Amino acid sequence: MSRAEMDRLGWDECDIVLVTGDAYVDHPSFGMAIVGRLLEAKGYRVGIIAQPDWNSAEAFKALGRPRLFFGVTAGNMDSMVNRYTSDRRLRHDDSYTPGGEGGKRPDRAVIVYAQRCREAFKEVPVVLGGIEASLRRIAHFDIWSEKLRRSVLMDAKADILVFGNAERAIVEIAQRTAAGEAPKSMTDIRGTAFVRNAVPEDYVEIDASDIEAPIAHAKGDKVVVRLPSFEQVQADPVLYAQASRVLHQESNPLNARALVQRHGDKELWVAPPPIPLETAELDAVYDLAYARAPHPSYGTAKIPAWEMIRFSINIVRGCFGGCSFCSITEHEGRIMQNRSQGSILREIGAIRDKTAGFTGTISDLGGPTANMWRLGCREPETQKVCRRLSCVYPDICKTLGTDHDPLIALYRAARAVPGVDRVSIGSGVRYDLAVRSPAYVDELVRHHVGGYLKIAPEHTEDGPLSKMMKPGIGAYEKFKSMFEASARKADKKLYLIPYFIAAHPGTEDLDMLNLALWLKKNGFKLDQVQTFLPSPMSLATAMYHSGHDPLRPIRRESGQVFSAKGLRQRRLHKAFLRYHDPENWPILREALIRMGRGDLIGPGKQHLVPRGQASHGAMHRQSRNVT
Repeated sequence: MSRAEMDRLGWDECDIVLVTGDAYVDHPSFGMAIVGRLLEAKGYRVGIIAQPDWNSAEAFKALGRPRLFFGVTAGNMDSMVNRYTSDRRLRHDDSYTPGGEGGKRPDRAVIVYAQRCREAFKEVPVVLGGIEASLRRIAHFDIWSEKLRRSVLMDAKADILVFGNAERAIVEIAQRTAAGEAPKSMTDIRGTAFVRNAVPEDYVEIDASDIEAPIAHAKGDKVVVRLPSFEQVQADPVLYAQASRVLHQESNPLNARALVQRHGDKELWVAPPPIPLETAELDAVYDLAYARAPHPSYGTAKIPAWEMIRFSINIVRGCFGGCSFCSITEHEGRIMQNRSQGSILREIGAIRDKTAGFTGTISDLGGPTANMWRLGCREPETQKVCRRLSCVYPDICKTLGTDHDPLIALYRAARAVPGVDRVSIGSGVRYDLAVRSPAYVDELVRHHVGGYLKIAPEHTEDGPLSKMMKPGIGAYEKFKSMFEASARKADKKLYLIPYFIAAHPGTEDLDMLNLALWLKKNGFKLDQVQTFLPSPMSLATAMYHSGHDPLRPIRRESGQVFSAKGLRQRRLHKAFLRYHDPENWPILREALIRMGRGDLIGPGKQHLVPRGQASHGAMHRQSRNVT
């Protein structure tokens, strides 16, 4: 991280310099640490510039000219999601910064950092990676500017972009660059996006921009699917929905074809997603020589994200849930990547022996989900041709293995590690899978839940749930019944804390009212609630922007998907989730009267909000509706 450190190591230069929007924490929960340690293990000298001052190129010269390339990432989060709320208000803190201080990274950090790298050393190649680049690899809707933006590769003017879990791709780029090949000429690496002048003549091109024609299913290494161009999706929201649908249908790495999208006079080329890492490969990534701590230069300053995860362990990558609002599947894929039990137990030992402050509790054992470890398709030949967007919606696929016995065995082995008193599972349980294994629910409740378990039904109404690709509330009720029965059997007082989303596409005011009534009936008074944020490239964002449903074939005459877009209506939807908060009562009273549900205003248990001061006209309407 400094010239002084380079001098102590005897380095005259770095082979690769990684630039990140996060503080440098040398731990496998931080993508920059994984990439840095992996490249180090391959023999490269790696420098890291963390949270540089982006107002000039000087901070980007700190480690000198890298011999091979700059690797640029915004960090563990998209910089815009990190800096702004779903209502586009500026956040004043940043969990990935010492002291939680906000303002230490620029908006659209990938673009800004790439430009500064170019200014610092004009001839050095720039490679983009991380979740911000991954989710902006094609033309995408940007909620913060309320417009379509080009691929981030175009705006950053970088040489190549790596998306998803990019270990294989970044190592190959380093090896080929060291051999004299320019990254911008590397056109055969999975999990990358790059720019071409034209589609090579030996490729078969399938045009997916015509929504009235079925997309051909030609196969082979020389097939490319043409998405509607940037100019087309910019001018026509329906074609944006079509591009989103095609991108997600081409997301299974076992059958995905390359994509191409015209940007002006250039062709943005997106290679098929990376093949998932095998267990041995993933184990090797997590067995690298991490210091498992923030860089010493931060002194005693606390980094909130590190404080949260330092005693937790990631056991899987990926998620086959495919929730339309979530970025996990888009980034890590639907095929689960599993660490071995031995690797996980070794990390528990490393936490016990090396992480300061460990008191015997592993705070979480999970990842994107808590209970998808070693779950997946039981029929490899079916998996090779599958184009489902979710393995569990609208129903759990008949070929999906849901055996939780290996996970139960892992939990027991983790608890048996000397020096470990407790292993917590705090969130991320996919309850529609858990109900398939009563033994798992019993094990979870008896040994791994203390006080409460967070869970995410997201909504109660079928309309919003169908657009989220989430199971009906009946699945939650079944899990709740099993959870409570197990708690009684274990003689423990435990509680489920449900998460819900307000203002998701497909959600009407009445849906939020029904959800609020369900919350009141079940005695929930939520403190933290989430309003839908249209993250780049998600299916739900396509619904929000276009009004069309990319979960189905796109047709211009298809029914519109309603989305709450105005700030007032989005706040109303959020207010329904916090019906108990007096600050929300005025807007809720007004909405209930408008909806003809003045009968829900009053002092009784059957009422949603109490009466209060109102205008004469509103009081007249209220009394009329009650009558």
